[in-house]
Amino acid sequence: MPRALAALLLLVCTMLWGFAFIAQKSAMDSMGPLTFAGVRYLLGGIIVLPLALAERRKRSEPLGNRLWGVIIGMSLVFFAGSWLQQAGLASTTATNAGFLTGLYVFFVPVLGFLLFRTRPHPIIFVCVPLALIGIYYLNGGGLSSFNNGDGLIVISAVFWAMHVILIGYLGRATGLPVFVSAVSFLLAGALALGIAFIIEQPSIAGISEGWVQIAYAGILSTAVAFTFQAIGQQYVPPANAAIILSAESLFAAIGGALLLGERLPPVGYAGAALIFAAIVAVEAIPPLWDRRKTHAPRTTN
Repeated sequence: MPRALAALLLLVCTMLWGFAFIAQKSAMDSMGPLTFAGVRYLLGGIIVLPLALAERRKRSEPLGNRLWGVIIGMSLVFFAGSWLQQAGLASTTATNAGFLTGLYVFFVPVLGFLLFRTRPHPIIFVCVPLALIGIYYLNGGGLSSFNNGDGLIVISAVFWAMHVILIGYLGRATGLPVFVSAVSFLLAGALALGIAFIIEQPSIAGISEGWVQIAYAGILSTAVAFTFQAIGQQYVPPANAAIILSAESLFAAIGGALLLGERLPPVGYAGAALIFAAIVAVEAIPPLWDRRKTHAPRTTN
């Protein structure tokens, strides 16, 4: 596949994820966060399951108990991130949720160091304070406007970072990225819906009222977008792919403005710009710096 086409797939994936915040936000009018997440991921898992099974048949050897344990662990992390994000959307805007979810970019190197002793690039020590300042201004320049929903979104970003690390590891260890994703969709969806029946009491009427949002999130944002990501990232370097995918926050802001009438406070645009600049810098500067060192001219005596 040409690299330009792969980049286009990632951009489409990013757009679908960004606009999904609108569906996730509006779905809270008719159902609880667990109900929505459960139905969404079960639908997405069922749709992508044929492709996942076809991919699985290409691997003759069994996965083994250890890999299955990691898959289950990743599915639980995926469930936690989804639940917290969806619950946060009940009391914050889709615009804020899109930008705050992007903070997973910073948690990835931190967790990578804690779990695998991978030392983060020094740029992380610049970008983390930059992002925190961005969060401050995104919410109007005052901590009082940072509500519980925003806090849940930030916590969910930690779980999304863990998900990125684990799915990257599993993709390399199994060679089955679509199969692993499908399993996580089905496990997370079943767990979410099971808990929803205990604490939310989902109804057919509520689910039917939000069928458009469920269809978008389940088919486009889950089945299509994650499949496009799995395909596109085979042909685009990770740093470049991350820069493309970080535009999810911009699509969330655009969708919130066009479809929900959300508006940032004037200082919020500066905060959004700082967060996005930090996200791009933490992914773009390290490879550019390494390339500069590689091509630096050698001095001779």
